[in-house]
Amino acid sequence: MNEKAMWKRRVSTPAECSSVLRELCVLPSDTFLAKGSANLDKLKDLCNEGKEHPSTLFQLYTQAVLDITYFEENQLVDEDFPEESALPKLKELISVLSEPEDLVRECGIKEPINILGAELLECLYWRKGALLYMYCHTAKERTEWVQENIATFKKCLNDGVQYLMKMLSFRCPLQLNEDISLQDKDTARLLSEGIFSDTHLLAVMYSGEMCYWGLKHCGEGKQESLDSIDPVSNSDLGSRSQNISLDFKETGRNMLRKYVAVCEGPLKGQGWNTTTAKQMLHDFMKSHN
Repeated sequence: MNEKAMWKRRVSTPAECSSVLRELCVLPSDTFLAKGSANLDKLKDLCNEGKEHPSTLFQLYTQAVLDITYFEENQLVDEDFPEESALPKLKELISVLSEPEDLVRECGIKEPINILGAELLECLYWRKGALLYMYCHTAKERTEWVQENIATFKKCLNDGVQYLMKMLSFRCPLQLNEDISLQDKDTARLLSEGIFSDTHLLAVMYSGEMCYWGLKHCGEGKQESLDSIDPVSNSDLGSRSQNISLDFKETGRNMLRKYVAVCEGPLKGQGWNTTTAKQMLHDFMKSHN
């Protein structure tokens, strides 16, 4: 399976799944477009009837957004993120993926998780973070572009990592104690690390990898303000955290260590490769020294 196909497999977890993030669905992208359009038609009918609970309407709208944007994301990936048009399209897609949460807040609901649920919010943030990951993965090979647009590249990395970290924060890790008895110790270890699905583990690796690219191409830049840079997204993650540059070194090391520990611990022998992560950790250590 080539890199593009693998990425599509990893991100194709919208409303198709009864458990949004725990089941990987591989369907043609136009299937998602059709399903998204059908959900919008259904949403219009339900709104006209005026009988459904608002949470049902918000969730249906979110599912439609996930399906339709997935179709458009695939087009960007298939076209290798055209240098002249990719950034405006990225900003548009991320803005659309932020709309469900923004609409809930505009209705005076302070905690969107109470309406949308953890899995839909995880999916929204995963899709934003994974999209920026794939864009940066492509853009970093355009050496001249990176040199001329280093601040924009850094902002994309910073936003992508923060989206993925937000995605990982919606569900609390299982607190292991004497009152909790799980026969499968490996499962207990995964849940205690906050790894509830393959997608959660990928988010950890993607975050570490983007931090590595940030350190390699942009330097450390600890706590540097990014206010002056045209943002990829207008979303503020509920705070001003996106306007402050991450410590790529510290965040990257923590994420990659977690990834390696999980892959070589409870997931050992399950097909997860740690070679790249270990090399990045080695380079982080050399940078530290």
